[in-house]
Amino acid sequence: MYVDEFKALFQSQHTITALSLLSALVLLFVAKRLILVRLTEKARSQESGMGSFYRVLVLALDAPLSIIIFIFILWMGRNVLEWFALANDTVLTVISHIVKASLIIALFVFVERLFTYSIIRYQSRSTLVKNSSSIASGAIRALLACLALLIILGTMGISVTPIIASLGITSLAVALALQPTLENFFSGIQLVMDKPIRIGDFIELDSGEQGFVEKIGWRSTWIRMLPNNIVIMPNSKLSNSKLINYYYPERELSVPVEVGVHYDSDLEKVEAICLEVAEYILKHHHYGVDTYEPFVLFHTFDNSSINLTVMLRTKEYFNRFFIKSAFMKMLKKRFDEEGIVIPFPITALNLDQEGAAAIIQKAKREEPAA
Repeated sequence: MYVDEFKALFQSQHTITALSLLSALVLLFVAKRLILVRLTEKARSQESGMGSFYRVLVLALDAPLSIIIFIFILWMGRNVLEWFALANDTVLTVISHIVKASLIIALFVFVERLFTYSIIRYQSRSTLVKNSSSIASGAIRALLACLALLIILGTMGISVTPIIASLGITSLAVALALQPTLENFFSGIQLVMDKPIRIGDFIELDSGEQGFVEKIGWRSTWIRMLPNNIVIMPNSKLSNSKLINYYYPERELSVPVEVGVHYDSDLEKVEAICLEVAEYILKHHHYGVDTYEPFVLFHTFDNSSINLTVMLRTKEYFNRFFIKSAFMKMLKKRFDEEGIVIPFPITALNLDQEGAAAIIQKAKREEPAA
């Protein structure tokens, strides 16, 4: 009895139709997989710009193809319901609208992903694309979403003319309500266009905080501090503040090192040793600029020492700590070998001068009044 019922169920039109739709679904997904695999192989075989294009195309087609497959199955299911009169006109109309809306969504998802992945793919080749990737992606996504919504409403028979006309009335209220957000957005665009900072630059804020620029978003800029924490700065505040960009116009940076030697030191010898050590450090240290010519400047007769500045050069701001440390260690060792003294901060008293001044003062006190 159960066998006969199973045969009857298997031979029914509904079952055959459902199995056919399921088989079509599986075959379409297999075809989608084959298409993406073929495009991936093309991307791997071509190292030129076409290879990059195929990689972007694979990423952009993944989700839209899945949507199109479900659209096709839904459309076939609607036709089946219509053929067997299993649904009324209202249900069929709703399914038709869903199919049209899904097709529009699939198209706009493809365009959005094509733009987004192209930006991500090419941001390493262009500073402008790298800095504006976050803002550009958000703007494109918002614009395409608005266009897709208007087109979907139009295909459903809803007039979009009143909606577009009402945008002019409501835009003022929206602009006032979103004034801080819009200010940050346009400040972000200004940062991208003027390029006072770029992704990866090491900057110092007017508050004294230092860090690397991680991301310039549509609302805020993310700055990674040296302790590895993130400071999130609103774009409007950042664009109106004073900052130092240690990577602009170039990353190389001079490193001044202050040195003090004893008054009895031979200054010509001190200068020669400092230059010798500085040249060695710049040529052999990983962060040194070997083409730079260091120099020495004597500038202060201090209380206990003659002070001078040795000017070095490093590849970027963050490396100045390491090259300065290496120079100081080697210079101290050379000074010890050459007998050059780096004095402690002391105050010297001239006893002869002080004694003479005391005798004069005592004589003035003991002088008889006229």
